[in-house]
Amino acid sequence: MQTPSATPTVLVLGANGRLGAAALQAFTAAGWQVWAQARRRPEALPHGATHLAIDALDVQGLAGAARGARAVVHALNPLYTRWQAEAMPLLHAGLDTARRLNATFMLPGNVYNFGASMPALLDAHTPQQATTRKGRIRVAMETELRSRAAQGQRSVIIRAGDFFGGGSGTWFDQVIIRSLRRGKLVYPGPLDRAHAWAYLPDLAQAFVAAASHDDLPPFADLGFAGHTLTGAELFAAIEHAAAALGGAPAAGFKHARVPWPLIRLASTLLPMWREIAEMAYLWRTPHSIDGSALQRALGPLPATPLDAALRRVLAGVVAPRAQPSVQAAFVKHP
Repeated sequence: MQTPSATPTVLVLGANGRLGAAALQAFTAAGWQVWAQARRRPEALPHGATHLAIDALDVQGLAGAARGARAVVHALNPLYTRWQAEAMPLLHAGLDTARRLNATFMLPGNVYNFGASMPALLDAHTPQQATTRKGRIRVAMETELRSRAAQGQRSVIIRAGDFFGGGSGTWFDQVIIRSLRRGKLVYPGPLDRAHAWAYLPDLAQAFVAAASHDDLPPFADLGFAGHTLTGAELFAAIEHAAAALGGAPAAGFKHARVPWPLIRLASTLLPMWREIAEMAYLWRTPHSIDGSALQRALGPLPATPLDAALRRVLAGVVAPRAQPSVQAAFVKHP
């Protein structure tokens, strides 16, 4: 890894994505110079960030433009229906760019690797027994990082649960709170199963902290604990935050479930629904992420209390009333 300069520099691949946008804000706030790779200029490009309208597969172009970068954040995430064709080529290009820059490659990990029989607590030693196509792709991605680390290329995985906060396009905003202004909450699974969540601004801070450490091993697999909640606990927390913002209905919220049988039926005709249906087990299988290794490696990190995080997320949904409602669509999932 390069010798730290007075102003450290990072390349964020996929700056218009949810994690990419959060990373832009976190790194610039920490005083980093940021190269923001994206096809179109980010709408909220912070001071200290420079847009690079260079294709993510253009290794030579990116390495030349981002010369001096100490870290490369791989925030690229193909649509669910394009994972098979695009995930590995994008990963290889990102790794090759980081190698040319002599920079640490940083990958947001998830829980797909562990499969439908995953244990309740996940850490770096949990066997990766993927049971879906996307899970097997994720295993292959991390295997590539381990292989390159053996050859001297540094990489860090920060593994987190489902995102909330930091923009639209997640299960949280596209499904759970989609109908909040109409007095309804929708959950994708049984309400008594623990599920791992990551508040994006906090997760982005973890990436900044990891990029700032020169003493990590060549391959580091660090879990981001985030918030672990059952569906019932999440509903209660959302209702409390909405009430504090004046957005709770007088009669209380109605609760509904995602119609998985209908989704499976339609998945024979709709490719996106087929991809979504394959991952339904994530809402049935209790799981949480052990964050102790990350804490040991990086020290104490910002951890926004759940109520404060939810109030920030819901503020733009419940008030002002003139704002449009959240779009009703299943979209890509980290």
